[in-house]
Amino acid sequence: MAFLELKNVSKGFGRTAVLQDINLSLERGEFVAIVGYSGAGKTTLISLIAGLIQPDTGTLTLNDLEITEPGPDRGVVFQNYSLLPWLSVYENIFLAVDQVFPNWTPAKKQQHVAKYVDLVSLTPARDKKPGELSGGMRQRVSVARALAMEPQILLLDEPLSALDALTRATLQDEIERIWEQDKRTVVLITNDVDEGILLADRIIPLSAGPNATLGPSFKVDLARPRNRKAINHEPRYKEIRRDVIDYLLGAGGKKHTALTKKLILPDLQPEDLSLPRTLNGSPRRPVRRQELKQETVEVDV
Repeated sequence: MAFLELKNVSKGFGRTAVLQDINLSLERGEFVAIVGYSGAGKTTLISLIAGLIQPDTGTLTLNDLEITEPGPDRGVVFQNYSLLPWLSVYENIFLAVDQVFPNWTPAKKQQHVAKYVDLVSLTPARDKKPGELSGGMRQRVSVARALAMEPQILLLDEPLSALDALTRATLQDEIERIWEQDKRTVVLITNDVDEGILLADRIIPLSAGPNATLGPSFKVDLARPRNRKAINHEPRYKEIRRDVIDYLLGAGGKKHTALTKKLILPDLQPEDLSLPRTLNGSPRRPVRRQELKQETVEVDV
């Protein structure tokens, strides 16, 4: 039995069908990347797994239990950090720990929080508020908060998409290092194929919407730890990258919809350039040909 399993899951909003017939299986400790176009429904998929929304059809199970609502067994790292601005780094993480482990002693909670602050290399900044941190540091707080809840599965919803290239590369290395330490099950949502190859055990492309669905699974059988400079010269890296991109641009590429619509265009005529540019010594307004009319007017004298 798979650790995480989605069977025939579909989801739409109003008349818009977003996801259709999603089938996904993950084993415990596996790192899987879902790669697809922006707007294809990747965040909708991660929200379904998190229990934040419910599917229209199909079922989702985690460790043989059906997912019907949010729970501490799923830690989510969002794109926008989702930190409380009036709390420090330490306090944002402590709040989550306090909610998930209410029966722990204060000393154990403090020790636990300090462990995860140190894990993401933020001990020197533990008392700073989010407004005093860079984007990369804020995202580290989000990762530490999710990990401190000790979830069964970690859901990463494009957590690095808003960062500059150098910060993104640094956090990619951090995420791989942290995953190597405890081998927690991870689902990474991304639109970056290279990021998926660098971090994941498998890459599964999501076709373009509407009615997006998951494509074939591509195994990333590259040795770990992965060095981004070294794998650029690996023939297997190039093969995986080509296959995933070919799917996204081909069978899973953008879908086209033909629309027929009647357009009523305004009746516009060009300006009559044969007329003088001035009238009684002053510049005149543009005159269209259709405005030039002859009329006979009778007046009483």
